[in-house]
Amino acid sequence: MLRKILLVLLIIIIIIQFIRPTPNKDEGKQQNYIGTVYPVPEDVKAILDKACMDCHSNNTRYPWYDKIQPVAWWLNYHVREGKKKLNFDEFLSSIPKKQDDNMKEVVKQVKENEMPLKSYTWIHKDAILSPEEKTKIMDWGAAIRKKVDSATGFVPDNKH
Repeated sequence: MLRKILLVLLIIIIIIQFIRPTPNKDEGKQQNYIGTVYPVPEDVKAILDKACMDCHSNNTRYPWYDKIQPVAWWLNYHVREGKKKLNFDEFLSSIPKKQDDNMKEVVKQVKENEMPLKSYTWIHKDAILSPEEKTKIMDWGAAIRKKVDSATGFVPDNKH
């Protein structure tokens, strides 16, 4: 009986290897990328690239283990959820209030050590932000909020 159960499980594991989510890959020019209008200094871009963009852009760098199911499904879920909350490649397609809210949330999440996710930093040790990197991201987020506000005349409800 145990042998039959193991055989069925093995067959299921083999079959699910052929059911793959669509990868988050769009390496072309991103028309709505935040840096198209709002400056992203090189040091901030480097931090975003290593700690944020895999889940908050239209182009994820996938690790080798994303070829194994159900890991790819789990990664795909995290990327979809991350992009739903904030996508730096689609930032400019949002209204000013949403842009302001997004940057307010970036500052808050980094300040409270909620981003990057612990599940991401377990494997991507380089994505763990130093205090200096956190300060750079928070300062940049605050500066973007000011630029959004001044460019659009938007008056945010709560400045941080």
